[in-house]
Amino acid sequence: MVQRTTVPNLLSPPGYAHAAVVEAGERLAFMAGAVPIDAEGNLVGAGDPVAQARQVLANLTTALRAVGSDLRHVVASTVYVAAAEHQDLIRVWEVVEASELTDGPHTSTLLGVSFLGYSGQLVEITATAIVP
Repeated sequence: MVQRTTVPNLLSPPGYAHAAVVEAGERLAFMAGAVPIDAEGNLVGAGDPVAQARQVLANLTTALRAVGSDLRHVVASTVYVAAAEHQDLIRVWEVVEASELTDGPHTSTLLGVSFLGYSGQLVEITATAIVP
């Protein structure tokens, strides 16, 4: 059982919770960063953070299903966006908000970074999920 909390005395967050508390006895999956690389090793959406965000979410979904979970069971995530413009972070967050990842809502952090691990990579998402 997870209890998601939005704290009334803090600014209401846009599409995520301030905290998620998981009762003892739950199985948790700590997911490695999902990246915009397809099964053949090709970068998807070169130069396009929105296309990369969609591929990252598809890859995260596949990885979560492999361990018996899904996006709706994510309790925490970090979204990394390699961008020089704030608008790119907003565009990626809109993709995240439109996905099942925000059905919780879960706790989340959105970060702008200089670069990520793969050449041309603009988006990465790490997550912790309950395995029901």
